[in-house]
Amino acid sequence: MDVRDIMKEPFVIEDDMSLADAAELMSEKNIGCLLFLSNASIKGIITERDLLKNFRKNKKVSQVMNKKVVTIGSEKELSEAYELMKQSNIKRLPVIENEKLVGIITATDLLASADELDEYFFF
Repeated sequence: MDVRDIMKEPFVIEDDMSLADAAELMSEKNIGCLLFLSNASIKGIITERDLLKNFRKNKKVSQVMNKKVVTIGSEKELSEAYELMKQSNIKRLPVIENEKLVGIITATDLLASADELDEYFFF
């Protein structure tokens, strides 16, 4: 099974916002991260953990987001996504196609597809 088979629509912001506004948006949408895009290019990712570590500091998303975003191609196997998340110690992985953001997968998505990963671990 490929990454494209389980990816979801990413939540994107294109304008900087306060951490409070980011937290409110993430809460409303029931999501764990926001991807910051500029000119269709990923500039960073902010997660719930980033918000919790920095919330009382009156900062903007651009000041605390991770700017070294690890991505994966949509045609890659789920096992490759698993290995990349494990090696990079991340739980969310933006999906790229033709150098453009097309989706996102999470560790939870991989767990939900555990039957596919069983093949990887046992064969």
